[in-house]
Amino acid sequence: MARKLTYIPNTLIDRTFREKIVLVGVMFPGVTPEELDRQLDELALLVDTAGADVAARVIQRRDSPDPATFLGSGKVQELREICLAVDSDTVVFEHNLSPAQQRNLEKILGRTAIDRTAVILDIFAQNARTPEGKAQVELALLQYRLPRLRREGGSLSQQAGGIGTRGPGETQLETDRRRLVNRIHHIKSELRQIDRTRGVQRQGRLRGRHREVTLVGYTNAGKSSLLNALTDANVETENRLFVTLDPRTRQRQLPGGETILFTDTVGFISNLPHDLIQAFMSTLKSVQLADLLVHVVDGASDDAELQIAAVRDVLREIDADEVPELLVFNKSDVPGSRARDLSKLYPGSVWVSAVTGDNLDELIATIGDRLRTNDRVITLHLPLDRGDLLAAAHREGEVIDTSMTDEYVALRVVLDPVGVAKFSEWRVPA
Repeated sequence: MARKLTYIPNTLIDRTFREKIVLVGVMFPGVTPEELDRQLDELALLVDTAGADVAARVIQRRDSPDPATFLGSGKVQELREICLAVDSDTVVFEHNLSPAQQRNLEKILGRTAIDRTAVILDIFAQNARTPEGKAQVELALLQYRLPRLRREGGSLSQQAGGIGTRGPGETQLETDRRRLVNRIHHIKSELRQIDRTRGVQRQGRLRGRHREVTLVGYTNAGKSSLLNALTDANVETENRLFVTLDPRTRQRQLPGGETILFTDTVGFISNLPHDLIQAFMSTLKSVQLADLLVHVVDGASDDAELQIAAVRDVLREIDADEVPELLVFNKSDVPGSRARDLSKLYPGSVWVSAVTGDNLDELIATIGDRLRTNDRVITLHLPLDRGDLLAAAHREGEVIDTSMTDEYVALRVVLDPVGVAKFSEWRVPA
């Protein structure tokens, strides 16, 4: 049973056929034909992931979008003829459509017209598994649908009778809009509670002194496969877009004995919908608060450099671009992969194969080295009668040297930023 694209929160309607889709791309000034083809290829992959087939592509050159239909009137009529010829069910635009453009296009074309954002939201709705993931997807869907809410045909007024109640009442459209707004507020409240719970969990991890490494990357770059290879996590992996929506955290010990927490996150994509990013902010907190980001790149992709740029754009949008980053070029085992060559172009990066395990030892060693560069060697002067502080220094960090005077115990110790703050009162300025 194939799925028909729909945009009702947490609800997908099964059909006995795969939807036929016509893709539409517009080449604006500064966009090359090759770039537009790449964008449409990715859109076709998104459509296939959502459970539909691409029947045709339509491309137009324009200086700017038409306010009414995005395309020119002549091109819309041409698009209508193509839709009739291939018997398409839906038209998908690479660019975002305004609610008015969407309504006008559907009226002329006689079929559903949606944009890239709607396809991504549909995929997320299919893949959400946990209550948190479902709530985040529903929030993004409702925020997307709210300005597009409309009713078809007939009067929308609720007529009332009796003194003081005559005349047009509240329209059904207004009622529906209010219900959506109330639901949005309710979901946001639920997500804030989830965020508070995650905050308590993070405080516990900080007290446990575990360093956090978060895997980020373009969708289908192999983050979940790498998590499995590093930690025996046994999480689901498929060669599909956006399989992972909910964060998964597993631990592993580095060769030096430190326990590291590895977290897998939702994959990124170019032009990731803003509402979706905002809805997933509670999940993406793990990216903002990480000690190190392992940026996994598909080394077998011809667009690896563009995917790196797209991921970094999202990191900037969520205020995580200042977190230390380690580039890891995955899929070195794929025939024709550029993983090894790309690692030479990006100093400090590592190539690996999450499938075969090639070069994982170097990756682990590099992660350990990168985490230690964030640590500080400081000097502490501890009171002679504070044995508890001496024990804490040994527990919190790595003591390099110890000496004693008549007044204090002098320590040189390696501490991370949290440890440095904890012993700030006894720190000797460099």
